[in-house]
Amino acid sequence: MSDNPKEEAVAAFHRWNTAFNQRDADGQLDSMHFPHFRIARKEMDVWQTQNDWLEKEPQQTKRLEDEGWHHTTTVSLEAAQANEEKVHLIIRQSRRNKDDEEYLAFDTLWIFTNEDGKWGAKFRSSFVNFASPTDN
Repeated sequence: MSDNPKEEAVAAFHRWNTAFNQRDADGQLDSMHFPHFRIARKEMDVWQTQNDWLEKEPQQTKRLEDEGWHHTTTVSLEAAQANEEKVHLIIRQSRRNKDDEEYLAFDTLWIFTNEDGKWGAKFRSSFVNFASPTDN
């Protein structure tokens, strides 16, 4: 572990995104803190516990499959603000099909927090127009 909050938050995001692409729920949870918050469209989702989030994961995977999703690529990532407790990441994501063609791109803000020495995502806000409704 480094002493650089920006590096720690970026590494935690990349671990999360790798797990997301593998549909590895436990891997995603390893880079998240709870309660966990997400704003997409005009809706605020709040998952109080890991179990709350896990309950929706099968629906998320089904929705991604239904829209033709194969993986998500990070187009750009900037650690815009940081201190030893919190880092704001500005991210551009690209959802890709099995032919690696982009069908959905969006900007998103993630806030990572350092809780008990572990960096994890606490809050996300995405400017996404879903191909289909999703929870993650």
